[in-house]
Amino acid sequence: MTPIIEFKNVSKKFDQKLVIDQLDLSINKGEIFVLVGPSGSGKTTTLKMINALSEPTDGDIYFKEKRIKEYNIQKMRWQMGYVLQQIALFPTMDVKQNIEVIPEMLGWSKKDRSEAVDRLLTQVKLDPEQYRHRMPKELSGGEQQRIGILRALAANPEIILMDEPFSALDPISRNSLQELVLDLHQELGTTIIFVTHNMKEAVKLGTRIAVMNQGKIVQCDTPEVIVSQPKTAFVKSFFEETGEDEAKLVTAGDLIRMNFFSNDINQSDPKIAASTPLNELYTLFASHETVVIEENHQLIGSLRRKDVFAFLSRDRT
Repeated sequence: MTPIIEFKNVSKKFDQKLVIDQLDLSINKGEIFVLVGPSGSGKTTTLKMINALSEPTDGDIYFKEKRIKEYNIQKMRWQMGYVLQQIALFPTMDVKQNIEVIPEMLGWSKKDRSEAVDRLLTQVKLDPEQYRHRMPKELSGGEQQRIGILRALAANPEIILMDEPFSALDPISRNSLQELVLDLHQELGTTIIFVTHNMKEAVKLGTRIAVMNQGKIVQCDTPEVIVSQPKTAFVKSFFEETGEDEAKLVTAGDLIRMNFFSNDINQSDPKIAASTPLNELYTLFASHETVVIEENHQLIGSLRRKDVFAFLSRDRT
């Protein structure tokens, strides 16, 4: 598979301080790729270099097999939506005007812009009639961030860049917006590159996760592999809060009884005993989205990969 984004031996210095150290990285089209690590690990700098908000000191970054430095930067950025922690809606524009900023710059007709706004609002369960003409100050923090996501999606970009977009929100809003990202990704298939310092969020959202520390990627793999097979002590300690201890104690049957399951049973999915601990499902989830639970010779439900990781990454506050 040809990567949509590729870093080749990229380094970045600020005032002679090395913040990105010979980074090699490939991001595939259509995945949610999560950069996770502690503060100062280089996550945001890596994200900013993708759309040329920051330039590498050494090495090359490619977008669709072409070096970023060879693009018209403004036109390239129109292919990349950006969502920040600071929501940054234009305060003097209503919701509709905020969402249609880029389509208007691209010359979309008024009719096409209006249809896009209503379609996007409907997708995130905000009634266009109620929200279209609201001002940012009339919205909650979670609603403002939803509009920020819609603004990033409005011109149908190939990539969405998300820099700690939910870190300032309360747990309920954060969980709701994480589910929104997963739903939109499933529906649209847009490549999403997501930065977070929250290991639970990374596990919940990521198709693949790159764990960063001191400007380097120390492990890059699926959530299942990183949680169950950390390559270094740093990765292991960083992901301890994902619920790995809980995964050894809670069984598949327990999740069925806690309603983390689906009634849809596909006979071709792998079958496991209800007594199986969750941590023993990681290998199966690397190649299957769903497993069927068997208890007392009866099939009692199925567990989806996303449900198990939603349980392990849930807020316990």
